Amino acid sequence: MQWSGGRVAVEDRVAASTAVSGGVLRDSFFESISAVTLGLIQPRGEALFLGRLELLRFGPAEVETDQVIWAIEGGLLAAAPGGRFGIQSLDDGLVARVDGYQPRLPLAIYALTQLPVHHLVLRLQLLRARGRRPAPGVPAEPATRLAAGAIDVALCAGLAAVVGRKHRLTAFLGVAAGYHLACWSLSGRTIGGLVMRQRVVAVDGSRPSLGQALVRLLMMPMAVARLRGVHDEIAGTDVIAG
Repeated sequence: MQWSGGRVAVEDRVAASTAVSGGVLRDSFFESISAVTLGLIQPRGEALFLGRLELLRFGPAEVETDQVIWAIEGGLLAAAPGGRFGIQSLDDGLVARVDGYQPRLPLAIYALTQLPVHHLVLRLQLLRARGRRPAPGVPAEPATRLAAGAIDVALCAGLAAVVGRKHRLTAFLGVAAGYHLACWSLSGRTIGGLVMRQRVVAVDGSRPSLGQALVRLLMMPMAVARLRGVHDEIAGTDVIAG
């Protein structure tokens, strides 16, 4: 992030080997913003809403061959009209840029609250626009994924028994959350993944961000209930061998 005169410039990037047209980038942004925010943020016209609150309002899209750009015209999160938001398809990836935006929040509060959410939502949206093909590697077999998970659960349960003898369930949940968030965001490998030779990656092959790791962890109960990898679908991640 760059900050100058009360206005910010922010960039997010993911790797991609297939070009995406400006028209597709325009359509996919508003189509997927609800999905990547689990329905919390909804597009209406050229604006983004949280319930009845208009968060950001954009001008008409300026569509070019390989990019789309919107002028930022207002909304609850903007202190004043001005600035631009755009998504561009380059030879090696997709880039989302915000330039000249004036947030309503003071810089310190913006950097600690709105900015991390901005990075997470834009990264998930870019990964969704990129798609899951080509795959980032050879998918791990379901049996090895289950074995790795069993090893990690046993490890977390053992640690919880040591550190939380009187509140083992609470200790287990805390240990499991911290363990998985750290392992996934730092290297993509848990101890179970290391033993079974597999790792978690973003669908562009990069290391998952902390935000992606958090989304993946929160969605795991849904994946168990549905017996389908919805946690990876929503978090923009995959588990590959190696």
